[in-house]
This record gives sequence, structure tokens and C-alpha cells, in this order.
Amino acid sequence: MTDRYDVLIVGAGHAGAQAAIMLRQLKFEGTIGLLGAEPEAPYERPPLSKDYLAGEKAFERLLIRPLAFWDERNVTLLLGKRVSAVDPAGHSVTLGDGETIGYGRLVWATGGTPRLLPCPGAECADVHAVRTRADVDRMMATLDKVTNVAVVGGGYIGLEAAAVLTKLGKKVTVFEALDRVLARVAGEPLSRFYEQEHRDHGVDVRLSVGVDCFTVESNRLTGVQLADGSHVPADLAIVGIGIIPEIAPLLAAGAAGGNGVDVDAHCRTSLPDVFAIGDCAAHENRFAGGAHIRLESVQNANDQANVAAKAILGDLTAYDAVPWFWSNQYDLRLQTVGLSMGYDATVLRGDVANRSFSLIYLKGGRVIALDCVNATKDYVQGRALVLAGATIAPEALADAATPLKELLAANA
Repeated sequence: MTDRYDVLIVGAGHAGAQAAIMLRQLKFEGTIGLLGAEPEAPYERPPLSKDYLAGEKAFERLLIRPLAFWDERNVTLLLGKRVSAVDPAGHSVTLGDGETIGYGRLVWATGGTPRLLPCPGAECADVHAVRTRADVDRMMATLDKVTNVAVVGGGYIGLEAAAVLTKLGKKVTVFEALDRVLARVAGEPLSRFYEQEHRDHGVDVRLSVGVDCFTVESNRLTGVQLADGSHVPADLAIVGIGIIPEIAPLLAAGAAGGNGVDVDAHCRTSLPDVFAIGDCAAHENRFAGGAHIRLESVQNANDQANVAAKAILGDLTAYDAVPWFWSNQYDLRLQTVGLSMGYDATVLRGDVANRSFSLIYLKGGRVIALDCVNATKDYVQGRALVLAGATIAPEALADAATPLKELLAANA
């Protein structure tokens, strides 16, 4: 064993970086190792499919903290390394090259790897994911030779990339297997709004379509073959169909989990002195009706990191943060608060035609989430409605002339 850290953090994304930052803010004086598979210091991921892909933001502006910060805080960056095995009894991890590193506490913050399409041609170099800087750099290096882009997956990553590439003058086709975009995360009115927005900007949005394979000639992508036999030309493709949580070493070591590694309210796994945070952590969430879920968001990564850091120092504060998300596409800013899963009714507030509105989700009459498009006041004030689980008449919620905070006050 060559090194040992009082706290070893595996994963140098938002969650891992915030765990190290919070430990130092809480005056933790032990040694901290921050291990990441990529060669870069911790950086923000959301801009990859937006500002960075568009060439509007240099990579240095994506760094979560300047490089000198980590040295000043005595956080050792262990970059370009990947853990292949965890020994919970020996309190150590083994890296891919056989090196072992010991730990007092282990924080698992590995996120996930992009889910690939299991079809012929998916291994072609012109078929990309959008998860790391290297992914986007590879894509950007070929853009000047690209005319037609295929985006497989109508989730946020796919739609954000489609918006950027359309603005860059590319002809973009989006392929979604379900009957609407954003089907897993939003109500139908929001889906139809974004479908129309993309079509108005020249994107060919195709719904309820299956991809049979990517067609390749001389190692270059030529198009997408659909399940119905039709062929769409493409010289670059992006696959955005979700991630697979990167937890195999923990599960092999005996940690409870499946779709994510299971954690309790303090982000502790079933293994002694091992915590898990961020995209890879499956936790019970009261905003999901108590369901055991993973949340893929910066908010969740940061808030769970803070909970884990406090727990390491003996402060067992339960994770109970309100989920929030955002997405920028064209001149539209979508802000979401709460989780809409399980909703049984929606209320449209504002004017879709003016491209400023909110979709409010209800369950049993209570407000559980809001999707706010160019409606920041609704987003800010709606957070309190979600926290309170407020029961407000739908016609009152639909009246955009009445601020949501007044409805909450009247409901108190």
C-alpha cells in the first residue's frame, strides 16, 4: 500500500469536489485524496452540452475551483486513475494498475457512464456521448466537416445538444423511441412545447422511432437505419439515452444496491465507513413519495456531499433537500423544482404562445413540482409550495396575475 488518506473520495465531479470543499469548510484537518478517472481537475458538467459545445465558454471557466485551490486546501488530486476493487475489511481500494490506496472513510462519487445503443455501428468514432470534456472535444474537432447530425434520445442532453448544433448551422434530426420528448421527466404540455420549438428552429423531431443500426462506410458514419427500414443521412451522431451508475466495485465488495448503491439518510452505504453521493447514490426521497431513487443533478450532488461531509465529522444531518434542475435551449430557460413523478393532474399557468409559462404538477391536490419556462418568479416562489405540499385550487394556480407567494400565504 503506497498511500493512505483519512478520507478518500472516488470521483472528481460535482459531488466529489463538493465533499472535499465541505470537509475543509467544516475544519476537517485530516488528509483528503480526491481521485478521478479524467486527467482534468474537477469541472462543471452541465455546460458541456451547452456553452462549451457552442464554443462560448473556455474550459478554464468550467473549473469548479482554480487549480491552486486544491493545493491551498491540502486536497491531493489523484487524476487519471480508476478504482477496480474495494476492500471494505482492509479499508483500501485497488486501482486498475494494481496500486492500492488506504482510507479511513471512503466517499464514492463516481456518477455514471453513458448508456450505449446495443446496435451495429455504435462503436464508430463518429458516434458520441456527452459526459466528459474529452467526449465534447472529440466532437468539436470534427464539426467543421459535419453537415448532418443525428441525436438519439429526446431527453435534456439530446435536446440541448440539438439546440447548440442547430445554432452552429448543422442539420439536426432527433430520434425519440417514446411518443414525446422528455416523456420520463415532464408532462405532455411541456413535451409538445419543446417539440414545436425545436421544429420551429429547423430540427427534424421524430417520435416513436427505433434505431436499428448506424451505417458506416470506411470507418465513417453515413447515417441511421431505423427499425421501419428508412435511412437518415448523418455524419455525426450523439447518443443521449441516460447513464449506468458506476458502482460495480462497491457491489462486488458487498454493498447493497442495484440501480445505484443504496444509502441511508446520511449517505452511508451498507459497508462500514463507506459513503455514496451524487448520481450513483440511490436514496429514499420524500419528494418522490418516499421512493428509493437516484437523482442526476448538480443540486443533489452538492447537497448529498454536504450531508456526507457532516456525517464524517459526526453531525448526522439527514438529506432532505428540495430537488431542482435547469435546462437552457435556444433563448428558453427551463427551471424545475420538485419531482413530478406520480402526478395525477397538471395546471398550466401563463401563456405558452408568449413562451413564458409554468406547468404545475399536483398529486392528490397537493403541489409536488413546477416546470417554469422563462418564468423565474414562479420557480423561486413555487419552491415554497412544493416544500409545503400546498393544496391550492387549480383555477387560482392558473391565474398568472396572482403571485404564487400570495397563494401560499392565503393557504397557510
